[in-house]
Amino acid sequence: MMKDTKIAVLIDGDNIPSKYISEMMEEIAKYGTPTLKRIYGDWTKPHLSKWKSVLLENAITPIQQYSYTTGKNATDSAMIIDAMDILYSEKVNGFCLISSDSDFTKLATRLREAGMLVYGMGEKKTPDPFIVACDKFIYLEILKKDTIKQLNGTKPKKKNLYNITPKIIRLLQNSVDDAADDDGWAFLGDVGSLILKKQPNFDSRNFGYEKLMPLFKSLDQFEVEQRDQNNTRFKLIYVRNK
Repeated sequence: MMKDTKIAVLIDGDNIPSKYISEMMEEIAKYGTPTLKRIYGDWTKPHLSKWKSVLLENAITPIQQYSYTTGKNATDSAMIIDAMDILYSEKVNGFCLISSDSDFTKLATRLREAGMLVYGMGEKKTPDPFIVACDKFIYLEILKKDTIKQLNGTKPKKKNLYNITPKIIRLLQNSVDDAADDDGWAFLGDVGSLILKKQPNFDSRNFGYEKLMPLFKSLDQFEVEQRDQNNTRFKLIYVRNK
C-alpha cells in the first residue's frame, strides 16, 4: 500500500446508499489521496435525492446519466467509459470502484492489467467475480458497524469467533506457512499481503477485530511474537502456526 497513491473514486449512485458516505471517505483516506471523486446516476430520479445533500460537503462531482433505454444500466456504461478516460489521462495510480454490481468486474480486471491498484467497496450482496477482480474489497456494512461501536464506546469481544470458519482458519494457516522462514515464523505484514492476494474481501473487521494481530492472538492455532526493532520504539510482529 502506497500512502501517496492518487485515487480516482467512482461511485455507482444507483446502487449505493448515501448513508455510507462518511465511512467510505474515511476508509479511502487510509489507502491514498482521493484526487477525483465522481458519482453517477440519473439525478432527475427521486431515489438519488439523499445523495444530493451530501455531495457538496464531500466534494463529490455528480455526473448526470439519463436512462435512455429500459433494461440497460446507463450509469454502469458512463462510469466504465469515464474510468478508461481517467486511466489514459495518467493522473492517478489507483481506483476505488464503489458498487455492489458485478457489471464492474471486467473494468476492475482491465484497470489492474494496466498497473492500477483497484479497491472495491460494496454491500455484502456483491457477487464474488467483482470482489476477486479487486486488489482489496471492503464491505460497507463493516464500516458502518465500526462507526456505531465508536459512538457507543464499545469494543469487540476478545473471543469473537462466531463467523471464523474452518475455511478461514486454513487460509490463515496456509498463508503463514507460505510466508514463513525456516523456523516457521512469518512477518505479519507479509502474511496480510498474501491473504489479500488470495482473498481480496478478507478483513479482520469482518470478525470483530480492528487489526490483524489481535485476530491472530485470539486464535488458539497460532503463536504471535513481538520483536524489538533496532534503534526504534517500534516492534515487528511475527506469527507462527502451532
